[in-house]
Amino acid sequence: MQKRIYTFLLLFLCILTAEAAKVDTLVIQSPSMQKTLKAGVVTPEGHGKKKNGPYPVLYLLHGYSGNFSNWLKTPPQKDLLQSMADKYQLIIVTPEGGFSGWYYDSPLDKSSQYETYITQELRQEVERKYSTISDRSGRFISGLSMGGHGALYLSARHPQLYLAAGSMSGALNVSRIESDKLLESIEALLGPKQENQELFRQRSVVHMVPQLKASGVKLMIDCGVDDFLIEDNRELHRRLVYEKVPHEYIERPGAHTWAYWGNALEYHLLFFQKVRAEALAQ
Repeated sequence: MQKRIYTFLLLFLCILTAEAAKVDTLVIQSPSMQKTLKAGVVTPEGHGKKKNGPYPVLYLLHGYSGNFSNWLKTPPQKDLLQSMADKYQLIIVTPEGGFSGWYYDSPLDKSSQYETYITQELRQEVERKYSTISDRSGRFISGLSMGGHGALYLSARHPQLYLAAGSMSGALNVSRIESDKLLESIEALLGPKQENQELFRQRSVVHMVPQLKASGVKLMIDCGVDDFLIEDNRELHRRLVYEKVPHEYIERPGAHTWAYWGNALEYHLLFFQKVRAEALAQ
């Protein structure tokens, strides 16, 4: 009898595991960078069944010195993306953005063309392989730190692709970065700061409010009050308010940590869900 109960429980556990969100690793050849890159793809329970989908897609960007697997492995809740994919019934893609790619197409480094890679090459591969809503109404982008900058930067430059964009602890003013390592990483992409100050300004989200305003992309900015980037986030908030750009702005207790970002993700998903519901109701 005990053996039969054990077998039943084991079978039940296998069924639950089979029905849970699934994590894939895509291997993608990037024509723009002439190299192979990886991306994580989390699909909700039921993806692939004819009666389900298509699903909205969130592109979730990592920070400086990170890689595509950070969001899958590092949050305190280890199954965070799987649980969020199931709860909100969407696909979550974690792209590779390079150790210090800043989500730019570098005019100097042809091996660092992450804007083209994410907005074109990766997107097209995801939409070819998965059951996605392949238009703006079902596509979102967010990220942390360097990835928060990247999400807002890409949404401003490609508003036809994204319904909404979010930033967690975003490094939103690269023209003001003074840390030797961070500045060196940006100069490797854009050239020496002293000789390219206008380019640095153009590539800083705080100076892109006109583009953000014209984009029509719904925006969420989120930063901890103890984060060393809080003043840059407040400055973007002030500029958006001054220019009457609708957006959500959140400050909560917390610093530049995975504990903060792991908690912040659901706030972003709730915001995206609300924006999509409003768009569908129009």
